[in-house]
Amino acid sequence: MKIMQMHWVRLVLRSLLFVLALMLYFFDESRFSGILQGDWGALTIIWVFFVADMLLRFFPSRFESMGCQKQFAREYIPADRPEARPPTAAWRVWGVFGSWVALNAVIVALYFLQIIDVGALVLVSLFYAVCDIICILFFCPFQSWMMKNRCCVTCRIYNWDFAMMFTPLLFIPSFYSWSLSGMSLLLLLRWELNRRIHPERFDERCNAGLSCANCREHLCRHKKAIRALAKRTREEIDGVRGKIGDVKEKIKQKIK
Repeated sequence: MKIMQMHWVRLVLRSLLFVLALMLYFFDESRFSGILQGDWGALTIIWVFFVADMLLRFFPSRFESMGCQKQFAREYIPADRPEARPPTAAWRVWGVFGSWVALNAVIVALYFLQIIDVGALVLVSLFYAVCDIICILFFCPFQSWMMKNRCCVTCRIYNWDFAMMFTPLLFIPSFYSWSLSGMSLLLLLRWELNRRIHPERFDERCNAGLSCANCREHLCRHKKAIRALAKRTREEIDGVRGKIGDVKEKIKQKIK
């Protein structure tokens, strides 16, 4: 439950940071741009928050998801009975990478065409940060449509998150933006190197720590409950629409 609570805390804090940045962007743009000009302004809290968050990823922690912790030796439990589910196909991983590059290529093109400004790139990055937690707690398009992994714990690209959310910052010449991007790329590089050197830690067929029996988060239960609630809501809405349609039909018949 501590990990689940941390996810919710991150969602609230990142949402607040995004709303704060959005308000400053529209109502006090000069102050908003302080983070890009090297001023110790209000928005520097964004930098401090994410640097602290990324530093935690470099070390084993019981407060972090097994999705990113499986790279560490202490989380590896050799499986007595390997599961039959195969690892994520390489083409699926490249599909995610290609789609992300294509999406951000459009955004960066708009920036260089001066249709959007530097502030918009920062807002996009913060929006990505909020979406990252939404993917964990509610719905992940990468998991459902592309990766097809069982859950976040077994996700092949879990530690790509910071590199993905800070992609727009790569094109902003600033200590703040490049330091965030640099740290996120170091996290990504370490993740990929660990996967190359210790593939057994990332494979649910070999690592019993990735099994449902050893799960500490139970995010799947949370997402299933949300899907069930959404299904019931749709059914109730369809039922109400049906009743409204029947009433309209009866009124038409009486008018005739």
